[in-house]
Amino acid sequence: MKATHEHEWEAAPGLPSALPKGERMVWQGAPDWRSLAIHAFHVRKVALYFALMLAVQAINLTAPEGAVDWKPMVVAASFYALALALLLGTAWLSARSTLYTLTNKRVVMRIGIVLTLTFNLPFKRIAAASLKPHARGMGDIALALNPEDRIGWAHLWPHQRAWHISQPQPTLRCVPNGAQVGEQLLNLWRAERAGESLRMADASSAPASQAPHQQGMLA
Repeated sequence: MKATHEHEWEAAPGLPSALPKGERMVWQGAPDWRSLAIHAFHVRKVALYFALMLAVQAINLTAPEGAVDWKPMVVAASFYALALALLLGTAWLSARSTLYTLTNKRVVMRIGIVLTLTFNLPFKRIAAASLKPHARGMGDIALALNPEDRIGWAHLWPHQRAWHISQPQPTLRCVPNGAQVGEQLLNLWRAERAGESLRMADASSAPASQAPHQQGMLA
C-alpha cells in the first residue's frame, strides 16, 4: 500500500503512473457531491440545528412586550447561511478533486482538495469490503485492510468509514450505482485472490531448485 503526492501531471486521470503490463482499468468514478454533502458533511443535520436555533431565538425575541428588534436574528441567520454555504462548497470541492479507480489488481483513491494524495490498495491487502446504500442508487463502499496495514484517519477524511478510528477503513464515498460498483469490486477481488492461490500452489509444487525465493513485503 502506498500513498503518493500528486504534483503537475498524472500518467492517466486518477493514476500517478502508467499501469504495468497485465493490469487494466475496469471502472473509474467520483462521489456525487450532493450525496457527499448530506452523508459526509451532514448538511441536513446542521441545517436542522440552525433552524431550531433560529426558532428559539424568534420565541425569545417575541416574548417581551413592545417593539421587537429582529436585527440579531437577521445577523444569526446570515452567519448560519454562510456556514451552510461553506459546507456545501467544501463538499463540492471534495467531490470534484476525488477520483476512484478499480483495476483488475487494486483500488486507487485520488483524494484531497489542497494536498492531493493517491492511495494504492492492492486486493491482496484488502481483507473485506462492505456496502452502505443511500438514496438514488448512491453507496459507500468501505474497505477493511489487513490488521497490519493502517492509513491515518486524518489522511483519509472524509473518505473513511464512520466510527472506525483505531483501524480506519478507506471508503469510496457516495458513488453512483453503488451496488453495481460493489459487485464489480467483489468479483475483481475474488478473481485476484483465486489467481494468487493458484500461483502459490504452483510455487509449492515446483522442485526446490526451481521454487522462487519469497520474502514478505508490503506492496
